[in-house]
Amino acid sequence: MPTYIYRIQPVRPEMLSEGATAEEERIAGEHFEYLKRLMSEGVLILAGRTLNSDYSAFGIAIFEARDDAHMREITACDPGVAQKLFRAEWFPYRIALHAPENSAKE
Repeated sequence: MPTYIYRIQPVRPEMLSEGATAEEERIAGEHFEYLKRLMSEGVLILAGRTLNSDYSAFGIAIFEARDDAHMREITACDPGVAQKLFRAEWFPYRIALHAPENSAKE
């Protein structure tokens, strides 16, 4: 299956620097649950976000989707994107090196 990298940014950057509204927190929770579901289905490989809280902050996710149409569907169904908390873009992506055993070392 093709691999895609997905980049999202908050529409309102102050959400990170000044704090999220109750509505933003609700939508972000729905977004997180959506990603967890995609992970359990084997579609999402990884997801995370930068730790800065200014306008340049962003999140990424790497998906294995059937094709571009499936990736468009994933994006459109993301509650964070559908409810305009995040703007999103995605690109076909090739993982060149991957060592899952190197992550989450304590």
